[in-house]
Amino acid sequence: MATVPPVLVLHVLLAACAAAVDAAAAGSSKVPAIYVFGDSTADVGNNNYLPGSDVPRANFPHNGVDFPTSRPTGRFSNGYNGVDFLAVNMGFKRSPPPFLAVANKTNKQVFRGLLGVNFASAGSGILDTTGSSIIPLSKQVEQFAAVQRNISSRAGNGAADTLLSRSLFLVSTGGNDLFAFFSRNSTPSDADKQRFVGNLVALYQNHVKALYVLGARKFAVIDVPPIGCCPYPRSLHPLGACIDVLNELVRGFNKGVKAAMHGLSLSFQGFRYSVGSSHAVVQSIMKHPQRLGFKDVTNACCGSGRFNGESGCTPNATLCDNRHEYLFWDLLHPTHATSKLAAAAIYNGSLHFAAPINFRQLVEDNRY
Repeated sequence: MATVPPVLVLHVLLAACAAAVDAAAAGSSKVPAIYVFGDSTADVGNNNYLPGSDVPRANFPHNGVDFPTSRPTGRFSNGYNGVDFLAVNMGFKRSPPPFLAVANKTNKQVFRGLLGVNFASAGSGILDTTGSSIIPLSKQVEQFAAVQRNISSRAGNGAADTLLSRSLFLVSTGGNDLFAFFSRNSTPSDADKQRFVGNLVALYQNHVKALYVLGARKFAVIDVPPIGCCPYPRSLHPLGACIDVLNELVRGFNKGVKAAMHGLSLSFQGFRYSVGSSHAVVQSIMKHPQRLGFKDVTNACCGSGRFNGESGCTPNATLCDNRHEYLFWDLLHPTHATSKLAAAAIYNGSLHFAAPINFRQLVEDNRY
């Protein structure tokens, strides 16, 4: 039996995406809560609450120009990010709120915690040394531990365990660690790359184990896209090409994460997971842009300089008109349209886009 090319699968998903999202939004949520961890690919405003001028932020125009009410929220997007669309597919309005937005509201914290919380922080990584003035993954896990204690103290340990075992734990991180490594050594040896990626995956695995100990059972992991092809890295290349070293690091990391999650599923009772491949989605878009509704897969819609990728999306940046036809929103992040397609592929797509099962199958797996 012939296999269906991934681009055709994506094309079908793209056509069905609007109807599927509308149907999901109209229904009840398919999991009790979503707990989100990661970097700017998942941040929905946590960094807005952090002090300091060095904090990566997106709480200003043109960010959010296509968000409901056309307001910037802290998302590095013209509208929703991938986590928002995955949440919509699960029957929620969008991503749960940022932890720091509700942490000091005692009454609401319990309520929001029961529906989920987003801990992601732009600029963060798996390593505590990645980024500055942000919330690293280790700290995000600690913040979740506080929420878990809060739920247990009010609902009881049994009810909390049941809630968390049925909830989805979504992790989207790793790209910043790879960027940081590359910025320190742009021509690493194969041994250097293998050693760094091996250590990074091992630490990632430890963070996932910590969440398991705290009650997490369903893990929805999003891998790292080919970041060497983002507008910013292209702007650094003399010929404007993708930076191969970065993409090699990404491939090694993604392969390691897949193996690590598989290993954890064999070692820990009740551990279930899916690895959603933003890497496969972005590759498909770059190979077949017009078939998937895109016209520009190299330049940022909002930015300045070469490829619009030499600086971020600020109020004074150049802004494209046809935002839905761009793969990239700014120097490093996808557009609302890209995130919508990626979420559809990861949630409902084939093994090419999510394995060993897709996110929908993970959500609907009710073995406890």
